[in-house]
Amino acid sequence: MASVNPFNLSDSEEEAERRPNETVDTARSPSDGAPGPPPGNPFSPSADAEPPTLLLSSNRTSPSGEGSVSIAATTAMAGTTETRISVDGIAAQLLRDQYILTALEFHTELLEAGRELPRLRDYFSNPGNFERQSGTPPAKDQVLGPGGPLNRANSISTLDSLDFARYSDDGNRESDERLAVLEFELRKAKETIQALRANLTQAAESDGPSQERKNFKSSPEIQEPIRPLEKRALNFLVNEYLLKNEYKLSSITFSDENDDQDFELWDDVGLNIPKPPDLLQLYRNCGTPLPSPRDMADVSVGVEFGDLPGNCIAQDPPKKLDLSHQQQTEVVQELEYQISLLNNEKQSLAEQIKKLQSEIQTLKRTVSSPPPASLDLGSQNTSKPSSSSTTINTSSTDPLSVPPTDNGQYLDIRGVSEPETNPDPSSTQTISQPRPHSLHVLKSRPPVQFAQPNRKLSPAFLQALLSFCRMCSDSRLGAEVSRIADSEESVMLMLGRCLPHIVPNVLLAKREELIPLILCTACLHPESKERDQLLHILFNLIKRPDDEQRQMILTGCVAFARHVGPTRVEAELLPQCWEQINHKYPERRLLVAESCGALAPYLPKEIRSSLVLSMLQQMLAEDKADMVREAVVKSLGIIMGYIDDADKYSQGFELMLLSLGDPSERVVSAVHQVFIPAFAAWTTELGTLQTALIPSLLARIEKLLMQGEHGLDEHKLHVFLSALQSLIPPLFAVVLQNAPFTSRAKLNGDIAAIEVTRFPRPASPLQDVATIIGSREMLSALLLLYDYQLEHEGTTGWDSLLWVVNQLLPQLIEIVGRINVASSTCVHEFSRFFWRLCRTFGKIFTNTKVKPQFQEILRLSEENVDTSPGNDILTKATVPIYATGVLTCYNQDEDRKLLVGFLEDVMTTLSLSHAPLDSLKASFVELGANPVYHELLLTVLWYGVVHTSALVRCTAARMFELVLRGMSEALVDRRAAPALITLCSGPEFSVRISTIPAFGTIMETVTQKELLERVKMQLASFLEDPQYQDQHSLHMEIIRTFGRVGPNAEPRFRDEFVLPHLHKLALANNSQTVESKRIDIATQLFEAYSALSCCFISEEVMVNHFLPGLRCLRADMEQLSPEHEVILSSMIKECEIKVENRGMADAQGSMSIASSLVGEDAKTKFLSKMGQLTTSGAMLANVFQRKK
Repeated sequence: MASVNPFNLSDSEEEAERRPNETVDTARSPSDGAPGPPPGNPFSPSADAEPPTLLLSSNRTSPSGEGSVSIAATTAMAGTTETRISVDGIAAQLLRDQYILTALEFHTELLEAGRELPRLRDYFSNPGNFERQSGTPPAKDQVLGPGGPLNRANSISTLDSLDFARYSDDGNRESDERLAVLEFELRKAKETIQALRANLTQAAESDGPSQERKNFKSSPEIQEPIRPLEKRALNFLVNEYLLKNEYKLSSITFSDENDDQDFELWDDVGLNIPKPPDLLQLYRNCGTPLPSPRDMADVSVGVEFGDLPGNCIAQDPPKKLDLSHQQQTEVVQELEYQISLLNNEKQSLAEQIKKLQSEIQTLKRTVSSPPPASLDLGSQNTSKPSSSSTTINTSSTDPLSVPPTDNGQYLDIRGVSEPETNPDPSSTQTISQPRPHSLHVLKSRPPVQFAQPNRKLSPAFLQALLSFCRMCSDSRLGAEVSRIADSEESVMLMLGRCLPHIVPNVLLAKREELIPLILCTACLHPESKERDQLLHILFNLIKRPDDEQRQMILTGCVAFARHVGPTRVEAELLPQCWEQINHKYPERRLLVAESCGALAPYLPKEIRSSLVLSMLQQMLAEDKADMVREAVVKSLGIIMGYIDDADKYSQGFELMLLSLGDPSERVVSAVHQVFIPAFAAWTTELGTLQTALIPSLLARIEKLLMQGEHGLDEHKLHVFLSALQSLIPPLFAVVLQNAPFTSRAKLNGDIAAIEVTRFPRPASPLQDVATIIGSREMLSALLLLYDYQLEHEGTTGWDSLLWVVNQLLPQLIEIVGRINVASSTCVHEFSRFFWRLCRTFGKIFTNTKVKPQFQEILRLSEENVDTSPGNDILTKATVPIYATGVLTCYNQDEDRKLLVGFLEDVMTTLSLSHAPLDSLKASFVELGANPVYHELLLTVLWYGVVHTSALVRCTAARMFELVLRGMSEALVDRRAAPALITLCSGPEFSVRISTIPAFGTIMETVTQKELLERVKMQLASFLEDPQYQDQHSLHMEIIRTFGRVGPNAEPRFRDEFVLPHLHKLALANNSQTVESKRIDIATQLFEAYSALSCCFISEEVMVNHFLPGLRCLRADMEQLSPEHEVILSSMIKECEIKVENRGMADAQGSMSIASSLVGEDAKTKFLSKMGQLTTSGAMLANVFQRKK
């Protein structure tokens, strides 16, 4: 292959001016012609090969197939000219031999002498030269690699160059920021190197045969196809033009369509390519002469044309325009001479390589040993092939046997398999070593014989005659077509060469069809560099792979891992994952996350618990895509299933907490489905489930409750409690597996099936107790012994169950007593936890171990209810959690009776002791959410309705408001409404007043006319009966209820009943003499009217009731609160305007006060006034108090 040389070997322009009659051959010795190559020159052939006649070497194969040119030819070419080395030649030799410091000193001396050498100036001003080169010259076998020394950048992509300690937990964390910067720089450097390699490869592929280029030059009307380098440069200029002229959306679209190019960095276009002027400047200068040649030389590309891969046509830097015609002719002749020398040397090197490979194949067959890891060209001692010895065989005059101009990348099989002069078939060789059975076939295969014509044509004539058959073997594809692989390994080599060119030309939707071919080639290819390239193609096969395509790639990766073993998985597959960990497309990062989990069983355990774990931890903490973090969590769960390093427990626990706190629900769901069961299984094996994992979560809950005295973080409580809930199945499995009867469990005989409702439905198969135990049969056998042990033999010696009874349950009950009963979320979370715990451990365990511990704390009697702090257990969350989490686990008659009795006792006890009813309300709310318990709750309330104590009846009346929501209308009509009317018939006004919110709820939720009429009659009796005229608390409750349910009540009921009675109450409040009562009523009326103002009200009702009521309320506000009076005046004004407008227009039905604010200024004024006030009753009352 051609190698990259960043400097030109032509003379400087100054030397050309001073020596017009000299040639530009800088490699000739001043005394003895052409010396041998310098010993440190990595581009020279071995000592036993043909001595080159030029310091520059090239791998370009001469089309003519001529041999090397002798030293005499060189001296003859020089003629009688003076032979001395130019200053530029000295500089070139220093740079070639890597004497960089000497070259720098030489450059400095020239500058001091006033002679600046362009070669040295360009070399030291280009930072790319120092990024690319290393301190030691490359190995000789690297001459053959594609891209020359740049090929060593491929090792950056392998796992060998990664510092594992950087990503392990044992590294020094003090330099994390520096490591992050270095990682970023490494990533950018790798991307730059990959882009440079791609540019070189594309440049080699883009150039067609020389004949095509001649056709393009000779026919101006035929446009030469655009080259990749030109395309990238034009793309950059176009994008720059779009950005400068504010076409930002077009620029974004253009960038997305060319996602393989970095438009922010010109260096991404190519190697040392100077940036041209922008498009506008190019357009303005398109008709003007070109810049001066010296300016062009100052910014010329520092890459030797002979060192680029492929037959790239590189132009020599232009000479000065004032050179004479004779000088120009001499320059052209010298350049042609250099080309011939380079082609000859390339041919010599290619023949030498073929000879060496032939010898290696012979040695392999002799000793039957595996192929050596590397080929040292300098260690082989072969004779120099004759220039007249070509690959043309005496028995074949096929012109295709002439070595094609294939850039030195591929060797023709026929060129090696055919001997130089002897057609003996025993000397037939191939490039690659076949497998033993293939080798036997090759040895036994007779040579192919063709009948020769009985003619006396000369070979040259016959070859010229056959040349009229238009066959193309001077291109890459032509070289591949012209030879046939004859062994498995040569097939692999051919696939490795062809697949990189096939993949880009396959439709994206069909590229998964290439996965088997890529994987098979990557598995069997003998060269690690090619395998890396193929795996890189695999992971970059599809830009944004969908689920099916990712599954196909993962399946292939697993098959590859099973075939090659853990060492190659670590060395070849993991680097591909690491390279794409920060890819811009989430689908590619998702592929990485899924690959880590899929490959976990096939990795070395040290890598699995260090590098892979660190990769996933980084993605979990940094990735912004929910689906990527979800896949990371699942892969972490798989890692937890294979990890065996006990020191990683703390890291696993932190990963569990981190993932549980993720804002995405799908990520948290994956934690419960995959990660926690796998982590619990590992802790079970470690013996730390009961000693470390569960106690750690309980300790965090207790700490959270201690810190949350002024406000509990309910989200964190949910995180910890949900983790505990997911640990219930593995905890029960531990209890079964460590029971005294475990050894007696047998699977023979008929085993009773497990009831479907025996266990709660698991969130995933990993939380199924049968899966954890091993099988449903084993679980069934263990459950029979478990129930028998609990019922007859007790828990003696059963340490795992005793820990649950004596440590876990008491700690949980204590925690329950400390949470805020008013937090419905906390009550619901703990209720669900206890429900799952009791259902999992069974009915016998619940009745004999759980209920007694709650009943011991909840001693139900009036004497035990003390409202002082510390003695109010019945007012805590213990009551609703016990009622809804423990007593509802089983639904038999005795269980329902126990629940009814408990609620009745709590209601009676709290009422008679004048204790807060929050715990009872929480119980009714939690149970009322499930329609199954509506009948049961009504039974409890009926017990209160008929109770002899007015306090209990009053409590029952207030509980009706909580259970009526969601209850069926038939049940309300049949049981709830009669019970409320029964309470209203009692003598106590407090009981009657307590029923008003319940009646309001019926107004809000029921549509049955008969039932609404009954409620309307009952409320009308409260408002119109003279005995209630002085009941201030009753009026307050009615107004509050009207304001709450009015917006949701039936419009007819609201217009005919609610608004007229609010008008009457507002009018009556104007004549109220007790100022405190007047303030209370005004407060409630203001809130009610504010809520009802958002409703659709008919014009008649507005004129007759709504506006008069507002005016009465404004009369109270004028004396009590001028600020509220302004708001009321604005409301009245807008209502009046709307009524006037509607009076002039056609009647359009009902209207909304909120939409009647016509002018924008009026809207702004009204809303600003409302925003200055708080409409809560307490705040309004404070305002009124200040006005007194």
